[in-house]
Amino acid sequence: MAETTHWTGSDKYLCDPALAQAFHMARTLGMPLLIEGEPGTGKTELPIHYAKDRGLDLEVYPVGSKSNIEQFVARFDHVKYLRDSQIEILNAQREEKGLESKLTTGNRNPEKLGDYVVKGPAAIAYSKPNSVLLIDEIDKAPREFPNDLLYALSHRKFIMPESGEVIEISEADMPAIVITSNREQELPTAFKGRCIYHYIDFPDKEVMGKIIEKHHPKLDEKVVRVALDVFYHLRRLGLERAPTTREILNWLKYMGDIAPKEAVKKIEGLEGIGALIKTQTDMERVNRMIGADDTFGGSRLN
Repeated sequence: MAETTHWTGSDKYLCDPALAQAFHMARTLGMPLLIEGEPGTGKTELPIHYAKDRGLDLEVYPVGSKSNIEQFVARFDHVKYLRDSQIEILNAQREEKGLESKLTTGNRNPEKLGDYVVKGPAAIAYSKPNSVLLIDEIDKAPREFPNDLLYALSHRKFIMPESGEVIEISEADMPAIVITSNREQELPTAFKGRCIYHYIDFPDKEVMGKIIEKHHPKLDEKVVRVALDVFYHLRRLGLERAPTTREILNWLKYMGDIAPKEAVKKIEGLEGIGALIKTQTDMERVNRMIGADDTFGGSRLN
């Protein structure tokens, strides 16, 4: 039986009530949770922290432009099968010549096709009740990839290539499936229809402060406040790429090793701003603003 208690976060992950409810509903109904939102809102971190907090096995499939159903579910290793078949023939010939030693196939038997099926994260997760499966950034996949998942999501089973083995799981034992998307492309309606949907808004300053406290509980209060002022000021500038949660956490991790008074000076002077700004155009724009107003990082931001 899958774990379906109402999970509201952990000591390292702040899960807002609406997301917690959507995640609980998905696990209770045995459906995937599709989370959309801009980068850095914690979509990927949800299943990672959930699995860690509950001690569950986690399978991860990072989606890319060349992702396909074989990588995700399973593939048949034709090369290994052909090599082992040739070894069996050679061993038969050696036996006819009276040679006792045999070449090894590594305990694989060409007559057992299942020995050559290489299972991907989906097949592994479906084989383990009460596990967690993360399909990360599905919006990067070719158009046919989400459509190829429809059968598995509807029938809760995969058929292994060549061997015909069926891996099937009940609704009650379904792994907790979390699918993330940055909305680089719209997903098929039929695919969305098989998921519980949730959109994560970017956290406001108050929530971000709580997130920082979970990751860096010993940080000086003023260091955090000044860093938040700079961070949200940068996000309001309309940069090509707005800084994300992960990046302010990294920036503050670095500042955490510095005495608070000195750290505040560095933050106000935008030292280490490369942790937040990720394009040359944005960096040049920020530098111009620093030149025009040397209080960019100071208390006048708000």
